[in-house]
Amino acid sequence: MNLPSFLWLWKIAAWSMGLAMFAYGILAVSGISFMVLRHQKSPRPRWLKPLHWIMGVIMVSLIIILMTIGLIGTLGYYGNLGHSIHLPAGIIIAILAIASAWSATQINPKSPWAKTLHVRLNIALFFAFVMVGLSGWTIVQKYLP
Repeated sequence: MNLPSFLWLWKIAAWSMGLAMFAYGILAVSGISFMVLRHQKSPRPRWLKPLHWIMGVIMVSLIIILMTIGLIGTLGYYGNLGHSIHLPAGIIIAILAIASAWSATQINPKSPWAKTLHVRLNIALFFAFVMVGLSGWTIVQKYLP
């Protein structure tokens, strides 16, 4: 595949990863805020739920962008996939993020399992982010001077 610049794709991927992790951090803080306010039986601010949903959509979108760039960049550079643990780690991140987004749409008083599933998926997503970050860092080292 004739790509204009592999470094160009790497820069977009780096920004996307950083922003996805930032979004995850905001999601964690707002999600913990939901839990604390619920346990304190305090009303939650009206802006909190829309913020959580918007950041979730942004994070999932960034992860899909990352996955696309990773696949295109790897295919363009090597001609095939599967050169490291980074591919399965990226697939796990994408699956967990999409499953978390789906579980969020299922949360309601009649489905108590959805909230538990959503929280557990997001805890797993934290560890998957660590795994994909570490494996990605080793890949980035190959391209730095």
